[in-house]
Amino acid sequence: MKIAVVILNWNGMLLLEKFLPSIVEYSPEATIYVVDNASTDDSNSYVKAFYPSIKIVKNESNLGFASGYNEALKCIDADVYALVNSDIEVTKNWLDPIIKTFEAELNTAIIQPKILDYKSKEYFEYAGAAGGFIDQYGYPFCRGRIFDTLEKDNGQYDDNCEIFWASGACFFIRSQVYKKLNGFDGQFFAHQEEIDLCWRAINEGYKIKYNSESVVYHVGGATLQQGNPMKTFLNFRNSLLMLTKNLPKEKLYTILLVRMLLDGVAGLQFLCKGKPKHLWAILKAHWSFYGFFAVYYKKRNNFQQQQYYKVQSIVYSYYIRKVISFNDLFRIK
Repeated sequence: MKIAVVILNWNGMLLLEKFLPSIVEYSPEATIYVVDNASTDDSNSYVKAFYPSIKIVKNESNLGFASGYNEALKCIDADVYALVNSDIEVTKNWLDPIIKTFEAELNTAIIQPKILDYKSKEYFEYAGAAGGFIDQYGYPFCRGRIFDTLEKDNGQYDDNCEIFWASGACFFIRSQVYKKLNGFDGQFFAHQEEIDLCWRAINEGYKIKYNSESVVYHVGGATLQQGNPMKTFLNFRNSLLMLTKNLPKEKLYTILLVRMLLDGVAGLQFLCKGKPKHLWAILKAHWSFYGFFAVYYKKRNNFQQQQYYKVQSIVYSYYIRKVISFNDLFRIK
């Protein structure tokens, strides 16, 4: 099985200096690529000088996460793509359990490893943790992370199980499935494109898995900080676009209406916290969504997964019921 480890880079030479060593050391069975999104720093010269075995694929402009990968993967030949953020530290034998799962489970199309926090290695990391789900209204959460609350890794998710979405921070996908689904949605630019891709894969009958035997550490927020209004804009807009594409038809308009009302509440919270730029980002996200609605409605597949959510409202569970861990979602009524 040919594995391509593909690292998307934009002006990230310092990250490459820090994290390429572990990837090179622990990925002898893979071909490693750095996809450069038109960096203006010395990223490319650094890779050429210190890692001549790594292949560089250059995009002509900064295409973001989604289109950046879409463009580069057109010229990368492999059975499995391992899409890895530039701020990921991998561990010994991280690829072995992933390869074994793909070889044993032909209907498994996408796999995520255990993602822990590079800065506090005993805790799960925000972007993916131990595998992702969404609630009825499209809000994502993870085993090991609900909103901003991170769980300590006490072995509670040391299993290999089916999940709804795998994190784009470290994302394994069969190349033929990636091509069949036409890759990520380029309009997303960044954020939630991996959830959309996973949802489309599930609608096609494929499975998404989490494998705890493969462990990586993620810095998180190295390219776009959590408090950046652009991140708020992309998350809120892309979530609405994703729901439009993938919700069952009979639920589409009801769920969108409730979700937009909940977004309004989130905007008011930002305002009360003295963050008006984030309220403005949500308003811009909704205006952008209105402009794209007709286009995204046409992107809908013939079949939409009916039972797509793990809980009805993660907002209610977290803020009203005060549930802060994934397992307690199903223990506390």
